[in-house]
Amino acid sequence: MPESGAAARDLLSLVLDAADRHGDAPALTGPPPRRGAFRGAGTAFRGTRQDGAGGASGRAGTAFRGTRQDERGTSGGIRRAFRGTRKDGCEGTSRGTGTAFRGTRPAEVTEPHAATEPAGVTLTYAQLGDRIRAVAARLTAAGFAPGQRMLFSVRPSPDSVVLALGVVAAGGTVVFVDPGVGPALFAARTELAAPGWAAAESVLYAAGRRPLRALARRRGVLLPDYARLPVRHVRAGRWLPGVPRNAVPLRSLLRPVPRRSVASDPGQDAVVVFTAGTTAAPKAVVHTRGSLGAALDVLSTRCALGPGTRVHTDQFLLGLPALVGGGHWSMPPYGLAPAARPDELARGLDGATHTFLVPADLAAVLDAVERGQVALPASLRQVLLGAAPVLPPLLRRAGAALPGVEFLAVYGMTEILPVAVATAAEKLAHPGPGDLVGTPLPGVRARVDGDGRLVVGGANLGHYLGEEPADEHTTGDLATLTDDGAIVLGGRATDMIIRGRTNIYPGLHEPAIAALPGVARAVLVGVPDAIGDDRVVLAVVAAALEPPGLADRVRAALPQVVDASALPDEIVLVDDMPVAGRTRKTDRAALRDRLARARR
Repeated sequence: MPESGAAARDLLSLVLDAADRHGDAPALTGPPPRRGAFRGAGTAFRGTRQDGAGGASGRAGTAFRGTRQDERGTSGGIRRAFRGTRKDGCEGTSRGTGTAFRGTRPAEVTEPHAATEPAGVTLTYAQLGDRIRAVAARLTAAGFAPGQRMLFSVRPSPDSVVLALGVVAAGGTVVFVDPGVGPALFAARTELAAPGWAAAESVLYAAGRRPLRALARRRGVLLPDYARLPVRHVRAGRWLPGVPRNAVPLRSLLRPVPRRSVASDPGQDAVVVFTAGTTAAPKAVVHTRGSLGAALDVLSTRCALGPGTRVHTDQFLLGLPALVGGGHWSMPPYGLAPAARPDELARGLDGATHTFLVPADLAAVLDAVERGQVALPASLRQVLLGAAPVLPPLLRRAGAALPGVEFLAVYGMTEILPVAVATAAEKLAHPGPGDLVGTPLPGVRARVDGDGRLVVGGANLGHYLGEEPADEHTTGDLATLTDDGAIVLGGRATDMIIRGRTNIYPGLHEPAIAALPGVARAVLVGVPDAIGDDRVVLAVVAAALEPPGLADRVRAALPQVVDASALPDEIVLVDDMPVAGRTRKTDRAALRDRLARARR
């Protein structure tokens, strides 16, 4: 009998009901344990995006909202914790996903009944439900109160999934926050979220303090000092220097407790994910237990996951529906780049039926398949694609190389996910112009406003933190609707650049680049490549009388002023920037076209 007794669209109730139904069936398998020194920690936290393959311009992700906690001097404490940021004041951007909810290495918990496989720790459904309830009970006993928010910087693992769902079961809200965005932006986002608690792995606490902080900085990673946050702490992993002595070990939260019920509450804020915004005005999306549950319902209309299926992904977008449906969710090694290691991806997919890839990763995997270096398993049925445009040439290659696999292009955004799903056949049949992303899924509404922007709504719609919920969301995409209601995108109305799994916001970096010696103007634009990814090009106008070699000097200086995830692929010197309008603002579209023509 469902423990909630109702609320078919309450995410947490759906997960716990599935845990009760499927008992000893495998639910969640973590990545292989990896032992690493600071180098691994540094790369793990270099600008990891928390919106899960998405972004404000409209690809994939999730979020949620909550009421601001009491002040308790939080703002001042947070500001003090982040004094001494970069000299240039430039905050980094976040790296993609999609994850959507990326975060830490599994906490070191081993119980007699937990089965350990070569791939990592596997939790059964019964264990999953028991641990979620245990975390909720022990957090409550430790003083965590309903309505509080917990900053969350824990990499994907069974324990991090349990912790996140346990926070929600305790009545709280998980705030997915990227420690790699730069201390100033991190501080601004943290102040907006007003957390009472923070969860991070021990190495992140250690790396935010001396001497590891200096080492991280030399490697291009600017990490916040988590220990100075005026909050209660939960640590994942062994205690390390820099971890607050009173931090609650995640291991202790997982100890069994007598079974407790968790009431259904679809209106409870469940998760907050940051999207676009600046240090002065950060922006975050709030999703409730109900909107997340509705998102799973919407996705299930095109991607059926149930007993006998196994999804191999670090994306909550696909992992949570598997848990709700009774499937098996397995996680790849944290930080795995399929484009660089298609062989490792193929090994992880052995026995899997579903996975998620960004188009750039799929292109690299297809290269390896076509060269005969990699063979994907015959078990694979569906590959979900998202986080960037999925273009016909890539789908034609995919269909030829993997004829037994169905490719689904998912369109959505942090504010509402998913909006539409298109099959490869549907996209290939579209005569153009524009990018067909599919008919709005059941329960999702779509229209085009007077400015040509796509406006969407539905039960899976979140709302912005600190703002009242709205019935619709105006996206950053220009679109038209076909006669049968399918959405066709005509381009992005915003300046955001999407490269692989990374959302890059030019306005965060251009002022610092333009301040470099010899630079008169600097503009970052994305020039689409053959697979729909954006190649990041930095166009620079040299100052008067600047000697030759400016491009090389700028390239050498960029790592000191721009986050590693936003470094351009190419630097081009131009005589001037195209402008438009009375204000003579830089015409980014014209610049993009000029650079694209120059590459032909």
